[in-house]
Amino acid sequence: MYLDYWKLQKKPFENTPDPAFFYLSPQHEEALSRLLYVVREEKGLGLLTGVFGCGKTLLSRALNMELEKDIYRVAFITNPRVEDIDLLRLIAHNLGAPELPVRKSDILITLERLIANNWRDKKKTVIVIDEAHTIEDVRVFEEIRLLLNIQLEDKFLVTILLIGQPELREKLESNKQLSQRIAMRYHLDALSSINTADYIKYRMKVAGATKEIFTADAINLLYLRSGGIPRRINQICDMALMVAYGKTLPQIDMFVVQEAIDSLGGAD
Repeated sequence: MYLDYWKLQKKPFENTPDPAFFYLSPQHEEALSRLLYVVREEKGLGLLTGVFGCGKTLLSRALNMELEKDIYRVAFITNPRVEDIDLLRLIAHNLGAPELPVRKSDILITLERLIANNWRDKKKTVIVIDEAHTIEDVRVFEEIRLLLNIQLEDKFLVTILLIGQPELREKLESNKQLSQRIAMRYHLDALSSINTADYIKYRMKVAGATKEIFTADAINLLYLRSGGIPRRINQICDMALMVAYGKTLPQIDMFVVQEAIDSLGGAD
């Protein structure tokens, strides 16, 4: 509704993992660098954690864009809250299995063939498991560990990245053997006040803004009330753009931001 009013080409604060809007803060840049290291150096298993809404899923999409399509075969699992056999089916399907066997042993054989065929064709297999903190079946972690056993003497034939909220670290302790094989651990914190300002300006610019719409006091209040969490920043900014549009205001100040927060229920 407000795009024409603000002279924007697209909505700047959608809570969808659009890589075009990926703001590379220093810590997001470091996280991406470490994930790429695990994949490109074939380290086997990497772990990325962060609070809800801090940009983990968007980061995984940015990672996918960085990986050369002629070298890497990537399977994204976004709903791992399943039994172990169903997770194996999801992975096999995402890696291009033409058909999915019923028996677990046959699914494992299919996966081994897919991974071996990728290696034979000079392709590298990557499995990204997002929302991994939602895994409830502890057998799933054991299957992940066993997948890492598909290797040559000197290298892993598959790289697995586990991405989730902080409680994932505790869940991984239920499988010490898997936890001990994690080659890289990184935790994403909330954005700083400076990065929050840069984040808002970056997304507005990508959306087509040619002038400053959010005032300094508006951004300061946004940071204080969002805690620097990108998802919450997006919600407040989107509502603020709508509120200011409804009042035909030329800019968004702290009073508009407060009204937007109140419209969203006032929750921090």
